Amino acid sequence: MSATSVVLLPYAPSSVAVARQRLSAELLATGVSAGVVDDVVLVMSELLSNALRHAHPLPSGQLRAAWHCSESQIEVAVSDGGATTEPRAGRPTLSSLGGRGLGIVEYLADRWGVRHEAEATTVWAVLAASWASRNGNNRTTGTPALREVG
Repeated sequence: MSATSVVLLPYAPSSVAVARQRLSAELLATGVSAGVVDDVVLVMSELLSNALRHAHPLPSGQLRAAWHCSESQIEVAVSDGGATTEPRAGRPTLSSLGGRGLGIVEYLADRWGVRHEAEATTVWAVLAASWASRNGNNRTTGTPALREVG
């Protein structure tokens, strides 16, 4: 089983909800467990929100959201027109109002990173797939629900 989706979205805050709904519906329809869907959708939300807050749109004036689901993992990616700074996980104080987005991504994802292409910057994250019951057998990849981040 392998599926890929690519969505071009307006460079607008409303695009976060549109991407969340579509991603969630597609993953649930393929049988990904609800808990993993929640994590993947949260990661996508953080990537899109960061693109809207810190980066420029693609030359088309849009953002590109993509996801690829395989038997063992789900990769999500958001492409924008780049920013003056490199995306990195922040270390905000407890009283900070923001700066936690990529820290959340770092915590939930098995790995994440940034790719620079000709006219786009893509921030991506990979999470382990876990499947709801298939033929009476629960299928997981063995990734623990919580892990210590040092």
